[in-house]
Amino acid sequence: MIPALQKDDELVAEFHEADAVTGVIHVWWLGQSGFLIKWNGEGLLFDPYLSDSLTRKYDGTEQPHVRMSEQAVDPLLLSGVDVVTSSHNHTDHLDAETLLPLKAANPNLKLVVPEANLEFAERRLGPAGPELVGVDVGSYVEVGGFQINAITAAHNEIEYDSEGRSKFLGYVVTCGQFAIFHSGDTLWHDSLVKEVRRWPINLALLPINGNDPARKVAGNLNGFEAAALAKAISASLVIPCHYHMFEFNTADPDEEFIGCCERLNQRYRILEIGQCMTMGPVPDSSAGDARATEKQEDDWGLGY
Repeated sequence: MIPALQKDDELVAEFHEADAVTGVIHVWWLGQSGFLIKWNGEGLLFDPYLSDSLTRKYDGTEQPHVRMSEQAVDPLLLSGVDVVTSSHNHTDHLDAETLLPLKAANPNLKLVVPEANLEFAERRLGPAGPELVGVDVGSYVEVGGFQINAITAAHNEIEYDSEGRSKFLGYVVTCGQFAIFHSGDTLWHDSLVKEVRRWPINLALLPINGNDPARKVAGNLNGFEAAALAKAISASLVIPCHYHMFEFNTADPDEEFIGCCERLNQRYRILEIGQCMTMGPVPDSSAGDARATEKQEDDWGLGY
C-alpha cells in the first residue's frame, strides 16, 4: 500500500491554514482524479473518490479493484468545501460513499454534474445528497468564487443523451487570474484542444492510465498523450492523475509521462497522495502570469 504523504486531520488542518495565504491557489492530490483546491478561503473538490466502495463491490469477481494507495482523508472530516464536481457517472467520479459524508460535513455543498446525468445523480445520492447544479458543453456555472466551464470529454466516445447533452465532461475552472483544466476521463478528440484553448491554462490535471481494452473498462489518455495535450493547450504546469489507485488500471508516470514532458519542454509536477502544491503570481512579473510555487517547510519558495 502506497502511504499518503499526509492524511485526515493533518491534511484538513493544512487545508484550513491555507486560508491565510490569499491570491494564490493551493492544490492537494487526493488520489485517482480527486484534487482539492483552495482559493481565497473557498474550497473546490474535483471528482473525489474517498472510500473503498469499488473494492467491496468487485471483491471476488473477475475484475477485483485492489487498492494501491492509502485513502487521503475521511470525507466526514473535510469541512470548508463549497463545491464538488463529478465529470461523469462512473463510481470513482460519482461515489455516494464519498459525497454523502462530504455533504454532512458541508451542509451548503453544491455538486456540479453534467446536465445529462442529473437524474442518475439524484437516484444514486438520494435526498441526503448535495444540491445538484447541471452544466453542459458551451455553458458555465458560478459557485462561490469559482466559474466552472464545461468541456467535451470522450470516454471512450463522445456520448450524448436524448437531448443532445454530453454525458462526459471536463471542466475549466477560473478563479481570479487562474484557469485550471480538469479533463475528467477522456481520450484525445477533435475539438478538445480548441475548446480548452479559450483560456490561458495555468494548471492541467490529466489522466495517464491509458486505454487498454484488456482491462474491460473505458480508457484514458496515456502518459505521452497527456504530456502532448498539456503542451498543445499551452498549460503552464501539468499534474498527472488517475493512477496508483487500482492494480488492474494504473500506470507509472516515470515510464512515459515524465520523459515526454521533458522532451516537449513541458513543465510538470508529480504529487504524492495528500501533498499540497501552491501556485501564485511570480513577484514583479510584468506579464502577471501565474506559475508554480511549492510549500517548503514554513516558506513559500518558487519552483518550476
